[in-house]
Amino acid sequence: MMETKITANRQKLIYLLMITLIFSAMSGTIFNIVLPQISEEFELSISEVSWISSAYGLIYAIGAVTYGKLADLYKLKKLLTIGLLLFAGGSLLGLVSQTFWLILVARCLQAMGAAAIPATAMIIPIRYFPPKNRGYASGMAASGLAIGTAVGPIISALIISIAHWRWLFSITLLILLVLPFYRKYLGDEVGEGGSFDWIGCLSLCGTIVMLLLGVSNGSWFFLAGSLLFLILFIARIQKATDPFIQPKLFKNKQYTFSLVLFFLVNAIGYSLYFLSPILLSAVQNLSSNWIGFALVPAAVASAVLGRKGGSLADKKGTSYLFFIASGLLIICFLLLFTFTESSPIWIAGFLISGNVGQTFMMIAMTLFVSFILPKEQTGVGMGLLSMTNFISASIATGIYAKIVDIGANNHINPLVSDSSSFIYSNIYFVLFILHAGILLTYYFMIAKGYRNKVQLNTRIKA
Repeated sequence: MMETKITANRQKLIYLLMITLIFSAMSGTIFNIVLPQISEEFELSISEVSWISSAYGLIYAIGAVTYGKLADLYKLKKLLTIGLLLFAGGSLLGLVSQTFWLILVARCLQAMGAAAIPATAMIIPIRYFPPKNRGYASGMAASGLAIGTAVGPIISALIISIAHWRWLFSITLLILLVLPFYRKYLGDEVGEGGSFDWIGCLSLCGTIVMLLLGVSNGSWFFLAGSLLFLILFIARIQKATDPFIQPKLFKNKQYTFSLVLFFLVNAIGYSLYFLSPILLSAVQNLSSNWIGFALVPAAVASAVLGRKGGSLADKKGTSYLFFIASGLLIICFLLLFTFTESSPIWIAGFLISGNVGQTFMMIAMTLFVSFILPKEQTGVGMGLLSMTNFISASIATGIYAKIVDIGANNHINPLVSDSSSFIYSNIYFVLFILHAGILLTYYFMIAKGYRNKVQLNTRIKA
């Protein structure tokens, strides 16, 4: 009887986690399709309004690791309660705000709260599920993220077709409905204890914030500040008794190289989510609600085929999936470069290839990294990988927005004639070249050199 009750509670927890992750995924990208509309309403440049997305991703990235560390000192129930209340508070503030700076504050508050969700997604399978069921729990969590990504554009398009874009904040207020159930089904457990390295945390935050400010504003002052914070962070983790990130993790050359590769791959892939709505607005002249509908096919295809990518990796290996993902992304960027001025229907079709490719890429890279890490470093290593994902997206947002603001007078593609499309066609050509280079780098540096080690680790962990 007791075992039956425990199993039932586990099932309820994983369903709660799925629902929470759906809201989290939606909140991260739901505003991308209305950035042109916000830019016009407040008379700001795309790079200025892009902080709505980049600031969210930046705080979310750092907060995810911070909450994970704090879960070793405090009850997960308490941290999640604080996180969800902050998330809902930011949503309420955004709903009633009338100025851009207040909307930006609201998004920052949302991110500070939502950052508790990925930490929860990592901890619940470990604390509440036996090893034989953790794969199932992690798979359900991944499904929640995929569903949130798929339905986000649909819900966003529906809302802005009948109401002002500020009502997008109202959707995430619904997350409060799950809080009483978390309070009921989460226990009072804490992690392994230890101390929290606030100096290491703050120096890492300073490094990332200064880097993003430097990239967004083209300021050497901020870039120099980022370098100083980085030196402080490196010095701190070398001397601290319980550092924010263990320095021995970076002695694994395969992991460090994969982290850099993951950063670049995700930064390039994020163009599909950030640049596509701006392209459809500036070149195809779509309104915000039609932009949302144009993005739906790609999001649905990613959600439906995401599990297929995992199955391919299990059967054929991570390198096989990586090559498929690279091929889909290269085709997508080549088509977007060549046919930048084509109809929205064609653009929506091209994005299916790109979004599915990016989903497969994330699965391949995540599984690859999990295989090359020793068991005792898997938790912190995967947490850092997750943080890298959001940081690269935030920095990429700033870069893309700045480039779009600068524009282009010349074009590489002879098929484009409208000056408004020059900059987008040029960007997609550069991304095409970069991804081709990444594919070659992966083949010669990883797929050939590390194949035996990955297969060995895969068999051991199986």
